Amino acid sequence: MGFPAKGALADHPIKFLIHGRTGWIGGLLGILCQAQGILFQYASGRLENQASLERDIAEVRPTHVFNAARLHGPTQHRLVETIRTNVVGTLTLADVCRQHDLLLLNYATSCIFEYDSDHPLGFGIGFKELDTPNFTGSFYSKTKAMVKDLPKNYDNVCTLRVRMPVSSDLGIWEFTPNSKLEKSKKNSNIIREKWNREQIKQ
Repeated sequence: MGFPAKGALADHPIKFLIHGRTGWIGGLLGILCQAQGILFQYASGRLENQASLERDIAEVRPTHVFNAARLHGPTQHRLVETIRTNVVGTLTLADVCRQHDLLLLNYATSCIFEYDSDHPLGFGIGFKELDTPNFTGSFYSKTKAMVKDLPKNYDNVCTLRVRMPVSSDLGIWEFTPNSKLEKSKKNSNIIREKWNREQIKQ
């Protein structure tokens, strides 16, 4: 089954349905759409609620769906809620989109990998999508590792894996020295290594 962009139809211009309005990536997607004149609307339903996902699609009539929603931060006291959003929700959205012949752009995290003997820090040896997750230092990462391989069985899902975003606004997820991500010696080394590379390019 193929999933061509429905925006190719003259009577149905490109329109994005975005999940994750309050998140860093979801917020930026809206800003980019506004800047480029792309029609978009933020979803109101919860990922794990199939009926609300169906309702959003019926009301918005999107050509593409973006999933930038996730439950992050301290999750010790909301384990079930984290599973519902990060695991059940992602798969439910993928399934609903497939039923409606919609392409789903699924933003995923790279915080399921960490440097090891095969991927030493400073050698530029990265991980591939087929690699097995080796970091489960947080419950968030555990849930993201659980759901890593399943979406690729859906031919309407494109996974975009992001690692600690970089932007010029120095927000809370900024990936530069002196940012709030600079909490550990290991993070600091990774941050400064990437920062120095960018400075050399400039």
